[in-house]
Amino acid sequence: MALVPLTAGFRGDFVVLLVTVEDTDTMNVVAQKVAHHVIGRRLPAKTTPMKVKHNNQVLTPEVTVAAANIQPTDFVEVFYDE
Repeated sequence: MALVPLTAGFRGDFVVLLVTVEDTDTMNVVAQKVAHHVIGRRLPAKTTPMKVKHNNQVLTPEVTVAAANIQPTDFVEVFYDE
């Protein structure tokens, strides 16, 4: 396991974050780690699933950071799948 620092944004928020994830984290976990800093603070919680977008592609929830070839300081966008 290796730590991967990512720049991240949550759709609808105005803050860009620096979030550290593991290369073995799935996109579900990445979304939760980003949401931790936003949801309930600047945006309300919703019951719909969250998705992660990287390089203009929405990634499947089960793919890992390493499998998606996400590199340190890459930008990911997290959003509710509505």
